[in-house]
Amino acid sequence: MDIPPTIAEYWEAFCAEVGGDCANRFFEAFHFDDNEASANALANLVLTGVKRATAALAWSYEKAGASLPKPGALSVVTYWDGRPACVIETLEVEVLPFEQVTAEFAAIEGEGDGSLEYWRRVHWSYFGRECARVGREPSLTMPIACERFKVVYRAGN
Repeated sequence: MDIPPTIAEYWEAFCAEVGGDCANRFFEAFHFDDNEASANALANLVLTGVKRATAALAWSYEKAGASLPKPGALSVVTYWDGRPACVIETLEVEVLPFEQVTAEFAAIEGEGDGSLEYWRRVHWSYFGRECARVGREPSLTMPIACERFKVVYRAGN
């Protein structure tokens, strides 16, 4: 995958620090959520170590013709405006029906009060909007890609 020009300098600094060629492990550059306030707040939760997981609608990857991240994949988390916040490494991805996402996963995703109730409420709303974008109906069995990650680089924050 091509490194977006907006993060190329940041990515090169990361690769120089860790040594070796990391370009073949680049997965994506992205911001969380679909609004500026939340995207920026979630990036900051990653930087503080509170947020160590994320959930995505697997149908969105399917619609884009993209594969899910695999363990070892490296992604640049950005703020809403595209500024890099950090590089994360995917540790694990498990696809589960929405209704089977666990309280333990909700807690490490680190949003709100960390409860499963909060997770279900805000993610049902988000995944509903995402389903509309990809032409699907939200359901309790919609496939959710539950990704655990760790921060492997931060600079310039």
